[in-house]
Amino acid sequence: MPTISADTKVQTVITTFEVNPGTCHDLLGELRTTCDEVISQQKGFISAALHVNDAQTRIANYSQWETREDFQAMLRSDAMLERSRKINEMCKNFEPVMYEVVYCSG
Repeated sequence: MPTISADTKVQTVITTFEVNPGTCHDLLGELRTTCDEVISQQKGFISAALHVNDAQTRIANYSQWETREDFQAMLRSDAMLERSRKINEMCKNFEPVMYEVVYCSG
């Protein structure tokens, strides 16, 4: 389970996917499978969580990695390159962005 804290030194990645409502659950299934079979098995993986908006037009993946380099190595792995091609065909677009947590409340 993700732990969000400005005090930890982890690499946070938020990837957003734009989808059609009719394909949202198909992409969610592929993302779950990819996380279970590929992403979570990579060096430096800490956690991931999937979020869907009410209209089922956007999916957000919040993931945490030990280092930026671990995340980048996962993206370049043969298994992830293959899955990324399939995921790209299932959505309008997707964009992973690396973030640093700078503030938390509550």
